[in-house]
Amino acid sequence: MNKFTLLGLFLLLFSVNDSWAYGGGGAGGTKSCEKPKFSDFSPAENAEVAPGSAFSFTASKNTYPATIKVTVKGQAAAIKTDKKNDGTFSVKGSLPAAVKGDFARIAITADAQSNCKGSSGWLVKVSE
Repeated sequence: MNKFTLLGLFLLLFSVNDSWAYGGGGAGGTKSCEKPKFSDFSPAENAEVAPGSAFSFTASKNTYPATIKVTVKGQAAAIKTDKKNDGTFSVKGSLPAAVKGDFARIAITADAQSNCKGSSGWLVKVSE
């Protein structure tokens, strides 16, 4: 064996051992990130609604309800969260009255029990 083959083999073995230390080696691996999920958006995507209209959605079981934040065109929306029988969370709120005459994204962010952040949202058209 020449010097370069031996050096290449050494570097290969060294890098494999380091990658196992970061969770790539099976049983000692780290738990994966499970982001919170959001569904059942109401009103529907691209629906036309009046200013101040109610909205609702469901957050998955792994969501910390106290971390759920909703903004509409950069303005915070007040929300109410209730736990459902299946462990998910029903979230209800109203669009800010100042948002009108344009499309607006109802943007959601929240933390999950696995310390992962999740986000989602949908568009509605707010009438004048």
